Amino acid sequence: MNYIVLDLEWNQSAGKNDYELPFEIVEIGAVKLNRKFEIVDRFEQIVKPQIYHSIHFMTSKIVHVDKEELDRGRPFPEVMQEFLKWCGRKYIFCIWGTLDLTELQKNMCYYGMDELSAGPLKYYDIQKFFSLTYEDGKSRRALEYAVDQLHIEKDIPFHRAYSDAYYTAKVFMEINRKDPSVEKYVSYDVFMVPQSKREEIRVNFKTYAKYISREFTDKTIAMEDKAVSSTRCYVCGRTTKKKIKWFSVNGKHYYSLSYCKRHGYLKGKVRMKKTDTGNVYVVKTLKLISPEEAAEIWEKQDKLRKMRAEKRKAHKSSKR
Repeated sequence: MNYIVLDLEWNQSAGKNDYELPFEIVEIGAVKLNRKFEIVDRFEQIVKPQIYHSIHFMTSKIVHVDKEELDRGRPFPEVMQEFLKWCGRKYIFCIWGTLDLTELQKNMCYYGMDELSAGPLKYYDIQKFFSLTYEDGKSRRALEYAVDQLHIEKDIPFHRAYSDAYYTAKVFMEINRKDPSVEKYVSYDVFMVPQSKREEIRVNFKTYAKYISREFTDKTIAMEDKAVSSTRCYVCGRTTKKKIKWFSVNGKHYYSLSYCKRHGYLKGKVRMKKTDTGNVYVVKTLKLISPEEAAEIWEKQDKLRKMRAEKRKAHKSSKR
């Protein structure tokens, strides 16, 4: 299996966006690494714009490409087919951050191309790997920051698709030298949502567990589903005791607190995500936390209760 370290540059409307595709890819750059983390090939192609023919000022500010160069490019479907052939049969995408694969698949969908996968697409987020290996696991740094921190030579300019893919590959190579086990922390792009229970994603990491659900027609039905609402301990598999049932602060994020007799408190977090069809799917994480962190969830729920009670009281007073 090879690692395809990918970076994209895209353009957008200079005015109001009336198109189905908010971001049009104008350049694809990639580096191919083998299992020994050796650079074995490169890919670099300009895509000729078919939607946004004027370069957005933010694009021209960040990406050093002019209209003449774009006009010499080739249509997206042609470049994309060539890129997929170049990738080969067995590979995993590696990107800096979380956006590129979603935008890549949106562009493919716009042109009626086959999907990259039938469900969530597994990939490596090298930005996350950098944080897990060298920092706190939560911070998210710019690519150039990571290059500087690791004393990687800057031998080509940043902010072109190939050069950013090249530097991302260099950072990944350094991460692998320090801690190859970081690859356990795989990410999933959910442009394609699981279509059935069997396709749902369930993965346990060292410090947390993640679950990605199939689609539901609304949030209420989603939260009533047993797999969504379950807070079973991801370490030992035991049923936990609910200390705080699922509650929501804003209708998008839900929280719970449970207790495992063997491993202690578990924080549950559910993020509701909308699909293009108006349905919802769930991304749930379960994480073991300290008693102090558990107290913060109690406090959060208590504040929410008081705030809602005050709103009800104010509403009743306004009717008198």
